[in-house]
Amino acid sequence: MGRANDSSLVGFILLGFSDHPHLEAVLFVFVLVFYLLTLVGNLIIIIIWYLDPPLHTPMYFFLSNLSFLDLCFTTSLALQTLVNLRGPEKTITYGGCVLQLYISLALGSTECILLAVMALDRYVAVCKPLHYIVIMNLQLCQQLASISWLSGLANSLIHATFTLQPPLCGNHRLDHFICEVPALLKLACVDTTINELVLFVISVLFLLIPPALILISYGFITQAVLRIKSMVARQKACNTCSSHLIVVIIFYGTIIYMYLQPRDSYTQDRGKFISLFYTMVTPTLNPIIYTLRNKDVKEALKKLISGKLCSFQM
Repeated sequence: MGRANDSSLVGFILLGFSDHPHLEAVLFVFVLVFYLLTLVGNLIIIIIWYLDPPLHTPMYFFLSNLSFLDLCFTTSLALQTLVNLRGPEKTITYGGCVLQLYISLALGSTECILLAVMALDRYVAVCKPLHYIVIMNLQLCQQLASISWLSGLANSLIHATFTLQPPLCGNHRLDHFICEVPALLKLACVDTTINELVLFVISVLFLLIPPALILISYGFITQAVLRIKSMVARQKACNTCSSHLIVVIIFYGTIIYMYLQPRDSYTQDRGKFISLFYTMVTPTLNPIIYTLRNKDVKEALKKLISGKLCSFQM
């Protein structure tokens, strides 16, 4: 990459929250608790989807993909964060930083597309209920999930490559707790206007177009729900769609703030805490939101706890 520095040899010093040393012990507990909640919550979603046949529907197929994605996303960042918050040495190798960047970008980008796919699924379920099973067949669901994962991988390859391209000229003090695009670009010792322009265009594709499609879908869904005469059916549709909508707002709100603002207005401290929220808290909220507001998931969870689910599968 034509890197005129020794960062590839010494790696990076992650300054993290060193400006607030009194918070590091609290943040360590915070990250650990939310990481464990993420592991447990998302694993439960995956397990009950696999074991409970009534949940073998398109909606829960995509939800299990989202849970697996969130589990991997948080794991790729939380372990390094815990080590740096706990130990005196807050470093990461250059190779480790590159790997973390590629993985986190791939998983985050995949979630951007997957949430839009889930909105499409809800649109078909509410607006075309009689044709739902025919339209959202297993083959189409697998294809949509594959497109989401492959799109995320492609975006990661482009996004991370352009981020790592500018020379750092020996700068290896990364003012963040993870290897993230805005923080890495601030280390560059050359003009990064072209890089930022390319990254901005890519970000628009993943951070503006999917939410726009989601809003359009929910516009049609709202019209369809208002035409439903049964209050029970209307309530069920609202509960299912509102869960997804809450996840969409939380996820896109924090990501858009991080990636679609001018570099000059990016403040490190605020960016760190926003990153902490969407990397640690949001993946924990997803299974909680879907579980607490979804009758089918709660019933499957009760069967899992009582042992009936496992015995049924066997």
